[in-house]
Amino acid sequence: MLSTKLPLDRMPPRTQRPVFLDLRHIHLPLPGVVSILHRLSGLILLLVIPIGIGLFAYALVGEAEFMAAAALFSHPATKLVRLVLIWACVHHLIAGVRYLALDFGWGITRPMARYTAAATLIVSVIFTLLLGSLLL
Repeated sequence: MLSTKLPLDRMPPRTQRPVFLDLRHIHLPLPGVVSILHRLSGLILLLVIPIGIGLFAYALVGEAEFMAAAALFSHPATKLVRLVLIWACVHHLIAGVRYLALDFGWGITRPMARYTAAATLIVSVIFTLLLGSLLL
Protein backbone atom coordinates (compact mmCIF):
# COMPACT_ATOMS: atom_id res chain seq x y z
CA MET A 1 0.00 0.00 0.00
CA LEU A 2 1.16 3.47 -0.78
CA SER A 3 1.35 5.99 2.01
CA THR A 4 -0.35 9.34 1.41
CA LYS A 5 1.53 11.08 4.19
CA LEU A 6 4.15 13.62 3.25
CA PRO A 7 7.59 13.51 4.82
CA LEU A 8 8.06 15.98 7.66
CA ASP A 9 10.36 18.21 5.60
CA ARG A 10 7.73 18.57 2.85
CA MET A 11 4.72 19.32 5.11
CA PRO A 12 2.91 22.60 4.42
CA PRO A 13 3.39 25.29 7.08
CA ARG A 14 0.74 25.40 9.78
CA THR A 15 -1.56 28.34 10.12
CA GLN A 16 -1.16 30.52 13.17
CA ARG A 17 -3.62 29.38 15.82
CA PRO A 18 -4.34 31.03 19.14
CA VAL A 19 -2.42 29.57 22.02
CA PHE A 20 -5.37 29.85 24.41
CA LEU A 21 -9.02 30.80 24.31
CA ASP A 22 -9.98 33.78 26.42
CA LEU A 23 -13.59 33.02 27.31
CA ARG A 24 -14.23 36.64 28.29
CA HIS A 25 -13.73 37.72 24.68
CA ILE A 26 -15.76 35.02 22.95
CA HIS A 27 -19.15 36.41 21.99
CA LEU A 28 -21.71 33.73 21.28
CA PRO A 29 -24.72 34.55 19.18
CA LEU A 30 -28.06 34.41 20.99
CA PRO A 31 -28.97 30.94 19.66
CA GLY A 32 -25.67 29.68 21.08
CA VAL A 33 -26.51 31.12 24.49
CA VAL A 34 -29.92 29.43 24.38
CA SER A 35 -28.23 26.15 23.43
CA ILE A 36 -25.84 26.34 26.38
CA LEU A 37 -28.68 27.28 28.77
CA HIS A 38 -30.71 24.33 27.43
CA ARG A 39 -27.86 21.98 28.27
CA LEU A 40 -27.34 23.62 31.65
CA SER A 41 -31.03 23.35 32.54
CA GLY A 42 -31.01 19.68 31.51
CA LEU A 43 -27.99 19.06 33.72
CA ILE A 44 -29.65 20.80 36.66
CA LEU A 45 -32.78 18.70 36.21
CA LEU A 46 -30.73 15.51 35.95
CA LEU A 47 -28.73 16.27 39.09
CA VAL A 48 -31.78 17.12 41.18
CA ILE A 49 -33.51 13.78 40.52
CA PRO A 50 -31.50 11.74 43.08
CA ILE A 51 -31.79 14.55 45.63
CA GLY A 52 -35.56 14.67 45.18
CA ILE A 53 -35.90 10.90 45.41
CA GLY A 54 -33.78 10.83 48.55
CA LEU A 55 -35.77 13.63 50.17
CA PHE A 56 -39.03 11.93 49.24
CA ALA A 57 -37.84 8.62 50.71
CA TYR A 58 -36.72 10.43 53.86
CA ALA A 59 -40.13 12.08 54.22
CA LEU A 60 -41.84 8.67 54.01
CA VAL A 61 -39.91 7.21 56.95
CA GLY A 62 -42.04 8.73 59.66
CA GLU A 63 -43.88 11.77 60.92
CA ALA A 64 -40.78 13.46 62.38
CA GLU A 65 -38.88 13.00 59.13
CA PHE A 66 -41.83 14.35 57.17
CA MET A 67 -41.92 17.44 59.37
CA ALA A 68 -38.15 17.90 58.90
CA ALA A 69 -38.57 17.67 55.11
CA ALA A 70 -41.46 20.14 55.25
CA ALA A 71 -39.35 22.52 57.35
CA LEU A 72 -36.59 22.24 54.75
CA PHE A 73 -39.01 23.34 52.05
CA SER A 74 -40.11 26.37 54.06
CA HIS A 75 -36.55 27.65 54.47
CA PRO A 76 -35.88 30.86 52.46
CA ALA A 77 -32.78 29.43 50.77
CA THR A 78 -34.80 26.55 49.33
CA LYS A 79 -37.19 29.04 47.77
CA LEU A 80 -34.33 30.28 45.62
CA VAL A 81 -33.43 26.69 44.74
CA ARG A 82 -37.06 26.01 43.83
CA LEU A 83 -37.12 29.12 41.64
CA VAL A 84 -34.01 27.90 39.81
CA LEU A 85 -35.65 24.50 39.36
CA ILE A 86 -38.80 26.14 37.99
CA TRP A 87 -36.64 28.08 35.54
CA ALA A 88 -34.79 24.91 34.54
CA CYS A 89 -38.05 23.07 33.84
CA VAL A 90 -39.63 25.93 31.93
CA HIS A 91 -36.54 26.83 29.92
CA HIS A 92 -35.76 23.22 29.07
CA LEU A 93 -39.33 22.67 27.88
CA ILE A 94 -39.52 25.82 25.75
CA ALA A 95 -36.04 25.41 24.28
CA GLY A 96 -36.81 21.75 23.58
CA VAL A 97 -39.91 22.73 21.63
CA ARG A 98 -37.79 25.26 19.74
CA TYR A 99 -35.29 22.55 18.84
CA LEU A 100 -38.09 20.25 17.70
CA ALA A 101 -39.29 23.02 15.40
CA LEU A 102 -35.75 23.44 14.08
CA ASP A 103 -35.60 19.69 13.43
CA PHE A 104 -38.69 20.02 11.26
CA GLY A 105 -37.06 22.86 9.36
CA TRP A 106 -39.09 25.68 10.88
CA GLY A 107 -37.13 28.79 11.76
CA ILE A 108 -33.77 27.74 10.37
CA THR A 109 -32.94 31.07 8.76
CA ARG A 110 -30.58 33.24 10.76
CA PRO A 111 -33.06 36.06 11.55
CA MET A 112 -35.75 33.59 12.59
CA ALA A 113 -33.27 31.62 14.71
CA ARG A 114 -32.31 34.83 16.53
CA TYR A 115 -35.96 35.75 16.98
CA THR A 116 -36.94 32.35 18.37
CA ALA A 117 -33.89 32.33 20.66
CA ALA A 118 -34.85 35.71 22.09
CA ALA A 119 -38.46 34.58 22.41
CA THR A 120 -37.32 31.46 24.25
CA LEU A 121 -35.39 33.51 26.79
CA ILE A 122 -38.17 36.05 27.31
CA VAL A 123 -40.98 33.52 27.57
CA SER A 124 -39.02 31.29 29.94
CA VAL A 125 -38.29 34.21 32.27
CA ILE A 126 -41.93 35.37 32.19
CA PHE A 127 -43.27 31.86 32.89
CA THR A 128 -40.69 31.37 35.63
CA LEU A 129 -41.79 34.56 37.36
CA LEU A 130 -45.47 33.67 36.99
CA LEU A 131 -45.07 30.10 38.25
CA GLY A 132 -42.67 31.26 40.94
CA SER A 133 -45.17 33.77 42.26
CA LEU A 134 -47.85 31.07 42.35
CA LEU A 135 -45.78 28.25 43.82
CA LEU A 136 -43.51 30.07 46.24
